[in-house]
This record gives sequence, C-alpha cells and structure tokens, in this order.
Amino acid sequence: MNPVLLTDPASLSPLALFIHADWVVKVVMGGLLLASIWTWGIILTFWRRVGRTRKAMRAFESDFAKAEDIDAFYKAHADSALPSARVMAAGIAEWRRSTAGTGVDKVATRERLSTAMAAAAANEVDSLADKLNVLATVGSVAPFVGLFGTVWGIMRSFSAIAQAQNSSLAVVAPGIAEALFATAIGLFAAIPAVIAYNRFSHTVNKVEASLARFADGFHTTLSRQLDSVK
Repeated sequence: MNPVLLTDPASLSPLALFIHADWVVKVVMGGLLLASIWTWGIILTFWRRVGRTRKAMRAFESDFAKAEDIDAFYKAHADSALPSARVMAAGIAEWRRSTAGTGVDKVATRERLSTAMAAAAANEVDSLADKLNVLATVGSVAPFVGLFGTVWGIMRSFSAIAQAQNSSLAVVAPGIAEALFATAIGLFAAIPAVIAYNRFSHTVNKVEASLARFADGFHTTLSRQLDSVK
C-alpha cells in the first residue's frame, strides 16, 4: 500500500486519523493506547503467575496430605513462597507460641490458630489480586475517556462546518471519524480489561477457597495434637 495513503485523512486509516486529530484527541488516544498496553501486560503476567501458583499449591497440598511428620514437612518447605506454605507457617508459628508455656488454654489456642491462618490466607489473596484493581479501573473509565475524545472531536467538526460554511460530508467526515476512533480505542482498552477482571476475580476466589480448605484441614490436624497437650 502507498505510504501516502496511510497518512491521508481521506483514507480513514488509524494512522491518518491519529496524525490529523486535534491535540486533545491525540492525548486521549495516546493515553488509552498506553492503558491498553498496561492492561495486556497485567493480563499476561497474572495469567502466568496464577497458573504456576495454583499448580504448585495443588502439588504442595497433595504432599502435605501424604506427610506423616508435620515438623519435617514444615522444615522442608519453610522457605517456600507459596500461599499454602505461608498459611502453614502462620499456623506453626502460632502453635509454638501458644504451647510454649505451661497450662495451655486449648480453646484460646484453637481460636488463635484459626485467626492466624485466616489472616495469612487473606494477606496471600490480597497480594495475588493486587493488580486487579487496575483492570477494574481501565474497564470502567476507558469508555468514558474515549467518549470525551469523541465529544471533543465532534465539537471540532461542528467548528469546521461553521468556519468553512459548508456542511458537506467531505468537510465533517475526517473530524467525526477521528472522534469515533477515540471511542473505538476506549472500547479496545476496556473490553479485555473487563473480561480479564471478571475471569481473574473468579480465579482468585478459587484460590481463596482452596486456602480456606487447607487452613481448615491444618487447623483440624493441630487441634488433634492439641488434645494430647496437658
């Protein structure tokens, strides 16, 4: 294709629409394109991270279920950064603090164990979902930013009509196309962000449920051991 045609406003190519747009519309387009790049970066990073984390968590929890010596298993995974391992570490740490002295209060110990592991699980979920608020923000704000560019571009087109005193389509079409292109970029940024946010929120909920089940199971194990403490 002739490079000249790509920058000819009459061709309505994306490059031409951007080059000939008003500076305000250019800022809107540029900001939305950066938001789209940021969104896709978060999507790809989160998708890989959560996929690896869930797979490793399943393996960890499977190994834990087969472990006969909890202390030995904990020592082998003490440096693990997995959410399940950190929940286990929180439970072990609280167990050691609560049973270190004499006259152990079993009811209070069980409550502290539950609270410590629940707090650790919440921290892990918050850490995992840290960037999802960006997807939510882009998904909700980008269409309105694009709409602002559209309104500004249409106002500019009406101004061109007044200056040229000619309302033919040839006069207003480029400006209107530039304006509508801003909305299209806004939707291009927002749609993947909304879809990814909904999907990843569901995934994070699954991770949270998995951590809650693991914490409950580990709490049960520690509670049995607590019965033998005098």
